[in-house]
Amino acid sequence: MQDEQDDADWSRALGGDGEAFGRVFDRHRHRVLRHCLRLVPEGSDAADTVAVVFLEAWRLRERVRLVEGSVLPWLLLTATNTARNQSRAARRYRAALDRLPPPEPVADHAERDPDGPAVRALRSLPQRDQQVLVLAVLEGYSEREVATALGLPAGTVKSRLSRARRRLAAALDTPTTPRTRPNGARS
Repeated sequence: MQDEQDDADWSRALGGDGEAFGRVFDRHRHRVLRHCLRLVPEGSDAADTVAVVFLEAWRLRERVRLVEGSVLPWLLLTATNTARNQSRAARRYRAALDRLPPPEPVADHAERDPDGPAVRALRSLPQRDQQVLVLAVLEGYSEREVATALGLPAGTVKSRLSRARRRLAAALDTPTTPRTRPNGARS
């Protein structure tokens, strides 16, 4: 029965019927995958091999030979050849990589100066000031959201944020002039 289905679907696929080809794919993909799993080291490589096999079947459908009305033998043989080609290519790739000189070691800039001046200044502040600054300034939460997160009154968060900004600016040794908005109001 399967051979008759292959023969009929393959005849339609030869005419460009993608749905008929899809039925052939659905009928044989698990069998081809099991075959590929025995041939390649990784499961993901087996799935890639199956994809190549069916791509080749579609691309070369005019030259595919059915054996007693079934396309499966051709698919399995193509899977074997595809897996060999992929293994050969992987060996050549590994050999080419092995011929390359090892990379020169490069010092990690983070190891030379793990913290910039801003991070050092932030860490020098009391924990409560760090929390408020991180949430409001770095993470962008509103004062009300910071208050809720820390379980503090909104007024306390506002005063801590102001004090923390002054302390951070002093630790960085930068002036703390109030910012002005375009209409001249201070922020």
